[in-house]
Amino acid sequence: MNFGGVPGVGVTGVPDGAYLLDVREQDEWDAGHAPQAVHIPMSALNQRAGEIPQDREVYVVCRVGGRSAQVAAALNNAGWKALNVEGGMLAWAGHGLPVTAVGGGEPYIA
Repeated sequence: MNFGGVPGVGVTGVPDGAYLLDVREQDEWDAGHAPQAVHIPMSALNQRAGEIPQDREVYVVCRVGGRSAQVAAALNNAGWKALNVEGGMLAWAGHGLPVTAVGGGEPYIA
């Protein structure tokens, strides 16, 4: 499945050990995120793109899939191999996949 021509994968299709890039803003990340995710907000992507590996697939996630689809498209256009995680963190949590919060509080998807 894809979002506007961007290749995508469902949350249960993200492989163990994948590079999972969370592009939500800091408050969203703090509230709840996948424990293995790397946080680079969409607003900081231009400045921090060099931190994203180009030698492996990048799985991009946001809250529901819109921002991550935009980021995945931009990364693909710039030479990365990126996939949109469809349904975002809402689907992630909805499937019972692990979510953690900054500071150890009760995680939720903001």
